[in-house]
Parts: sequence; structure tokens; C-alpha cells
Amino acid sequence: MTEREKHGRSEPLVIGHRGAPGYRPEHTRSSYELAFEMGADAVEPDLVATRDGVLVVRHENEISGTTDVAEHPEFADRRRTTTVDGREHTGFFTEDFDWVELQTLRARERLPRVRPRSAAFDGTEPLLRLEDLLEIVDAASERRGRQLGLVAEVKHATHFASIGVPLDELVADALASFPAEHLVVESFEETVLRQLHDRGLGGRGVYLVEKAGAAFDRVAAEGSDAPSYAEQLTSESLAAFGTSAWVRGISVDKSLLLGADGSEEQRADGAALVNLAHHSGLDVFTWTLRPENRFLTPAFRLEGSKDAFGDWRGEFQAVLETGVDGVFVDHPDLGRESVGGAA
Repeated sequence: MTEREKHGRSEPLVIGHRGAPGYRPEHTRSSYELAFEMGADAVEPDLVATRDGVLVVRHENEISGTTDVAEHPEFADRRRTTTVDGREHTGFFTEDFDWVELQTLRARERLPRVRPRSAAFDGTEPLLRLEDLLEIVDAASERRGRQLGLVAEVKHATHFASIGVPLDELVADALASFPAEHLVVESFEETVLRQLHDRGLGGRGVYLVEKAGAAFDRVAAEGSDAPSYAEQLTSESLAAFGTSAWVRGISVDKSLLLGADGSEEQRADGAALVNLAHHSGLDVFTWTLRPENRFLTPAFRLEGSKDAFGDWRGEFQAVLETGVDGVFVDHPDLGRESVGGAA
């Protein structure tokens, strides 16, 4: 049974990517509530942790761009440089804070020049824990008269494990009571999906796939012998995922469905990938559908600024025609319009 069938729907799922960040700063209460009001079937939080083991809903563990932390002189000494997943970053990291400290921060729009409408709400809302979001999902489900979904992304599991913060344990405990048929847990690292399954967490594990590079857990364990993401999309690899208990779907960068420029030939290749995954018993999601020219595939850009809306209807439809089971969107109302059907 596919994810869309589990939700009692025949069309692809509309998943609010971090809520509704086209309109409100991502990962805030208003962003998630608006996503459900606009007809999202599910929402997608990114999960990172504090040093006292609280799961926080943030795009990254480095929070300079999504909070006002740099304006808090009491935290100035927390700014540092460290390596996360093989890349050096400088800033403020959730693992250097207790939750009581993070509660004093306020959220900010990550792309303020692209989305000034969302940035107008900067500084008005605190950060959320996963448990806060679960309450939002419950309340929205009661209003809609049906259980709504959660697609939780576990971020940087290998990194957090290296500093003694086991995300698999924290996530499994936090989501143990969430209805399994409406739960997806996703990650760019297969290892944590297997760990969550071994801990008995219900729901479906979805493996996130970049258009280039390799999964960091594999790189950390195998070095240069680690398979690339592309090598993990072969018929043999997809079949292996399909027979595993912990990977029940893949979620791919939309460029893997539309190609570099969105030509019909490249879109046919994308549809073939979806068919191949389905043949292996896997659901297929894609990310992230956004309407602004700067984010659209070249074939769907229109005249105007990079931040103006292009032919988003054309691109969204092209993605849906590949046969995907769900789409991640920054503007859930536009996703709902494209997918159709009752919310």
C-alpha cells in the first residue's frame, strides 16, 4: 500500500516542507498551522538536538540564519567553527545549547530577500520542539476530521552520534505513539533509518537522495569506496532497498525527475526512475517544489526577476506526471491547487 493510499487519497500527498515557508518563517507554529489550513496532507520537520537531548525543529544544527542568536550577547562565546558531515561550518550550533536557552531565541526567515512577505514575521515566534509540533498535528487533525501526517527528517545523525547524542534513540522515543500509518521518517543516511527500525519505530523509512555526492554515513564508514547517490539508484540497488525492512521509499531532488533543463527526454527518464522504484516496492517523493524563477527548472522560468513567480504550474504538473507519490512544497496552497482533490 502506498503512502497516498494510507492517507485515503488517490492523488499524491501534498507535504508542507517545514510548514508553509513561502508565507511564514520555516519551522514556526504559524508556518505549520498555515500549511494544514492550506490543505497539506502532512508536514515535514527537520530534527536536530540540544546538548540536553531535546529534539528541536530546525533546518540545520547551525542556527545563525534561522534565528536571532547572533543578537544575544550572552551567547557570543558559543560561536565556533566545527566540521559537520565533512564540511567546515562557523556559527552557533544547537548541540551547544540547552533547550531552556534556545527558548529565548526567535525565528527568522532563512531567505529574507527572496521572501520578504515571510521575513515580515521575523522575531515574532519562538523555536519549537518536536513535541510542540506533535501537538499542532493533533489539533489540525481534529479540525480536519482525519489523521494528518508527519514526515520527519533526521538531520546529521552520524555527526550527533559522534558527540554522544543518539538521534535514533531520541526520535524513536518521541514518535513511539504517533500513528504509524501516517508516519514517515526520512534521512540522507540509511544507517539511522535501520537503527530506528531496529528500535521498533513504526512508520516508513524513506531514503533521501541528492543529485550528486554520497551519503555521509557511508563515506564515514567506507571512505572513497562509498557508493554515490547515483549508484544507489540503479535497478539492483533499488531492488535491495525494496527487500529491506527499513527503507520503504526514496525521496529525490526534483532535478533527478526533470533533468537539468526540463526537456521531454529528461522528464521521460525521471518517469522511468519512478517506475523502477515502484517496481521495487518503493514509494517516491520529490523535493522541493517552489514557484520562484530562481528555483524553477530553466524550461519553466518566465521573464522577470529571479524572485518573481515563473511557470510553477507547468513545473509542478511535469513533476506530478512522473507518477510520484508525494511532493514537498513551500507553498502548500499551490501544491494543493496542482494536485487537486479535496483537502
